[in-house]
Amino acid sequence: MSATVGTRTGLVEELIARYPEVPPEAVLKEDLLRTGIAFDDDALTDNLDGAVKPKSYFIFSFDQKPLTELGAAATQRPPEEIALTGGPWELHRTIVSVRVNPESPYRVDRELRLSLEGRHLADVTLPPMPEYYRHELSNGKTVMETAPTIEWGYLIYLTVLRLCQYFGAHEECGFCDINHNWRQHKKAGRPYTGVKPVEDVLEALALIDGHDDGATHAYTLTGGSVTSTVDGLAEADFYGRYAQEIEQRFPGRWIGKVVAQALPKSDAQRFKDYGISIYHPNYEVWDKRLFSLISPGKERYVGREEWHRRILDAAEVFGPANVIPNFVAGVELAKPFGFETIDEAIASTVEGLDFFMSHGVAPRFTTWCPEPTTPLGRDNPGGAPLEYHVRLLGQYREALSRHGLRPPPGYGEPGLGKAVFSVSSFMDVL
Repeated sequence: MSATVGTRTGLVEELIARYPEVPPEAVLKEDLLRTGIAFDDDALTDNLDGAVKPKSYFIFSFDQKPLTELGAAATQRPPEEIALTGGPWELHRTIVSVRVNPESPYRVDRELRLSLEGRHLADVTLPPMPEYYRHELSNGKTVMETAPTIEWGYLIYLTVLRLCQYFGAHEECGFCDINHNWRQHKKAGRPYTGVKPVEDVLEALALIDGHDDGATHAYTLTGGSVTSTVDGLAEADFYGRYAQEIEQRFPGRWIGKVVAQALPKSDAQRFKDYGISIYHPNYEVWDKRLFSLISPGKERYVGREEWHRRILDAAEVFGPANVIPNFVAGVELAKPFGFETIDEAIASTVEGLDFFMSHGVAPRFTTWCPEPTTPLGRDNPGGAPLEYHVRLLGQYREALSRHGLRPPPGYGEPGLGKAVFSVSSFMDVL
């Protein structure tokens, strides 16, 4: 398979050749995540009436056009994820989160083949509709809206607060469309509950537990940051009450995870006491200047140095391996204030990896999706260069090895053909 230099195919082939330590599966997956996928109308789902598991919009849009510009994909949802195999690189099974972009050079056709610029790249398997999605809660709500599953069914994603209290241009993270995603779904008349009642979550989990044949292994509690209170509760108690109820009702059934702000050590202890096993206090970007510009709410309410201190404090509560902060890979290069070169961006990010890993904390990352309603997505519709993402995978693997750390727990099995984490390739390459 050879392509003209300057084409997207040529770029992908060149990077596969230049970085042989990163498998083709990961190079392709990163490009799909940063670019999005176009779907033939015949490759879309029948929503909850079909045989394919539809995209649940579990927290962010992860689309590169607003809902109003997705065409048929706005009414017939795309699949939650796709699995790639075969093709000219004889790909091992690779699970990729679906990010819709009608203008993408990547297309899935009615025959379920992925092509790039008209060339066949892989065969596509769609996720089957799980039995638990076919059952409604007693109040008529769906399991998909209340407790959707991702990572090919491994993880139950409980976005129990659909809005973030970091609000407006001076507080919202520059890459994040959680608040806009809420607005666009409400405007389109889709069910999108702001604060999910604990009873709804428990009922949905009972349906999953009864019908999943043991396929689900973990749940994540998350939502927007709480700077004041929700339902009269501060952040640790608001999210913690869900864990407490889940663990009382289903003791030890799933690995309990929470994504929340970096909270004081006493609050981290509350999470643990409520039954949480893994804590994700996401720091988003390492560089000091970029942190204040990209995550102004986090800088204002907590501050970068205090955020890092709290991550290390939490490691004393949960054990270092069970504190897994996320960063958004690629925003380091976002205009107007990102690094000028890939070398600088990689060096900065590796500095952050070494800082945390030297304390036994192994961060993870998601591949930045430039959503158009965010400031960084608007100014950087192409995202970060693919070369950055490919090099980061190699650097991440080297950093884990350098510090003698294992792959983070709670993500399933690592390795080609085995990984299910779908929003970056870091588990595929370990």
